[in-house]
Order: sequence, then C-alpha cells, then structure tokens
Amino acid sequence: MSALSARGLEKRYGSTTALAGVDVDVAEGELVGLLGPNGAGKSTLVKIACGLVRPTRGQAEVCGAKAGSRASLRQLGYLAELFRFPGWYSADELIALHQRLSGSTGGEAERSELLELVGLTEARDRRVEAMSKGMQQRLGIAQALVGAPPLLLLDEPTSALDPAGRRTVRLLLEELRGRGTSVLLNSHLLSEIELVCDRVVILHRGAVVAEGSPAELSRARGIEIETDQGTQVYAGTREDVPRLVAELVAAGRRVYGVQVLTSTLEETYLEAVGEEPS
Repeated sequence: MSALSARGLEKRYGSTTALAGVDVDVAEGELVGLLGPNGAGKSTLVKIACGLVRPTRGQAEVCGAKAGSRASLRQLGYLAELFRFPGWYSADELIALHQRLSGSTGGEAERSELLELVGLTEARDRRVEAMSKGMQQRLGIAQALVGAPPLLLLDEPTSALDPAGRRTVRLLLEELRGRGTSVLLNSHLLSEIELVCDRVVILHRGAVVAEGSPAELSRARGIEIETDQGTQVYAGTREDVPRLVAELVAAGRRVYGVQVLTSTLEETYLEAVGEEPS
C-alpha cells in the first residue's frame, strides 16, 4: 500500500485549472520531491492530500483511506509553508498542544523524543518568539510528527533558512526516511531536492511533465577525455567509454582522464517546464 496515492487529480478554481489529471505515488519510507514553478499546482496537491482542498475530479488516498477522512488524517503530519505558532508558547508546550489536538497519548516521553529528534532538547522551555527561524522550522517538523504518522507532508520546509539551517533540515529528513517515514516535500530549491530525495516529480501547469530519481532524470551530454593533445568532448554515453579510450590509445594518444558528462536536475527541470536559465 502506498503512503500516498493520487489518481487523475483535477482541481479548478473557476476558469483556472490548478491540477489537470495528476497521478502521484509516495511509497513506504520514500522521500519524494515536488518541483515546479509558481502556480504549477504543488501546494494544491499537498492541500488535497491533507483534506484542506477538495478535488474537482479524481481521488487521493493516504495509507488506503480517502484524503480528508478521519482515518487519513490520523496517518499524516503536515507543516504548511507559512505556519505561525503562538509566540508565548514554549517548545514543550507547543508539542503538548498538538498532542491534545491530535489525540496522541504519547505524553512527556513523546515530547522528549521529538524534541531530541529535531535537536531542540536544550530549548524545550524556550518561547517560540525567542527562537531563530531555523529552530521554529525544526519545531514545526516536530509537531507534524506527533503521533508518529507514517506520512509527512512538508510545504517549503527550508524556505528562508540559511545554508546551515537547510543542511540541518536535510539531515533530519534523511533520519526520518531511515525510520521508515514517507515524506512528500514541496520545494523550489532544486539543489535540496537533488541531495535528499529518492524520486522527483516535476509539475507544470497542473500536469506531471517529468518523474523519476535524480539519476534517471539526468541525461548524457557526452564524454570528456583528457589526452596528451588536450581535452575534448566526444558524443556517447558511459557504455562508449571503453571503445573511445581503446581507439585513442590505438592512435598513439596518452589518456589522462575520462569523465561522463550528464545534465543537472536544474537543466532537466528547465527543459521540462520550458524555461531558459536567466
């Protein structure tokens, strides 16, 4: 059973089509990244999965339960992009509040475990208003994990964070994947998606235009070979390397280095959405 399964999702707001028949799956323990320009439908997809938005057509299921149903809501945790927590709450009090809201019976033990997981043990009594943006972001992930949901939906979890903060969140996501938690990560940071995600789904104008692992989405761009006559790029893929090297050696060339060139996720993304680098 998929942690998240969407089939033929359509969503229209009047004459505007946000989703135009989207199929997406997130397997158990898989970290899937959603990419796409503004207005591509990423946040709409996440909100449908959370039950905050109803699809015009199609269906989404969370662990086999219809998205938006009580059964599905028990199986997921959610962190919105523009979340706000009461500034006067401490980290411990905030997690306790979300335990009551979700019906979790984990108590103090669960709060301690979650705060340790996100690196906030020493700040459990600190008020939210006294926390840095990165600390609040990690606290947001902790509240989304109350009750140990098998699926985590994150909407731009590294927005407004500095490189150190993004790395902390990235390591946390890798830890969650190691625990078997499924994650759907909506982000516009291609470098973060490429580093942490098992699979990438690229949306454009409400439709899936590319899908696969970062390696699968890369394309061969030739083979760069350095010889005693300099460096030259040859047409071909990894399978052509032995032949090209053998031909160069037979021709009397000395080969010093070989590199298979592939496109980056950024290049694949720009090609998929029809945009040129600025």
